[in-house]
Amino acid sequence: MAGMGAFRDMVTAWAANDAGAPGDPRGLEDLVRESAVRLSVRTAVLLEGPSDAAAVEALAERRGRDLAAEGICVLPMGGAMSVGRYAGLLGSPGLGLRLTGLCDEAERPYYVRGFEQTGAARSAFFVCTADLEDELIRALGVPRVMELIEAEGDLRPVRTFLRQPAQRGRTPHQRLRRFLGTKKGRKIQYGRVLTEALAPDRTPPPLNALLATL
Repeated sequence: MAGMGAFRDMVTAWAANDAGAPGDPRGLEDLVRESAVRLSVRTAVLLEGPSDAAAVEALAERRGRDLAAEGICVLPMGGAMSVGRYAGLLGSPGLGLRLTGLCDEAERPYYVRGFEQTGAARSAFFVCTADLEDELIRALGVPRVMELIEAEGDLRPVRTFLRQPAQRGRTPHQRLRRFLGTKKGRKIQYGRVLTEALAPDRTPPPLNALLATL
């Protein structure tokens, strides 16, 4: 359903129109509302960034689900600090969609405040112990992650990275987590790759719980 991608882009643009900013955002708001009705959007999954979205969508596909067709919008916000803005626009004060999400432990306070301000339950979102990359590496194990990195053609870059003096005091798990964030787009790439490689019984609990509620 290509329309969900356009809906997501419109919501992102709508959220960028802060109150009191030059220009009237009501035209865009009307388009968002019309699109939500046309696509039967019922739930917004608020995520910190595109790597989280890649993992959520990959897991849904593995389980035979088409979230867009089900009226579920997976929405990367560009950072957890935006959750209050998005929740206000999409939750009960705005479009009235059901809200859920996934965040890092360090970003939990932003989600708590953002969801509470819109009347959503504190339990409506799910929290990774550190971040989603940490959860995925733990679920797969370092040897399997290295196999996947090699399969993606990144064995040479990861070996170069692991030899850096700054990495010597870190565990193999910590080093791989750092490696995934060293190049633009790598977290998005491996968000999907690592999720697709998960055994059915090894899905990280926060990610599994999120999909179970959708």
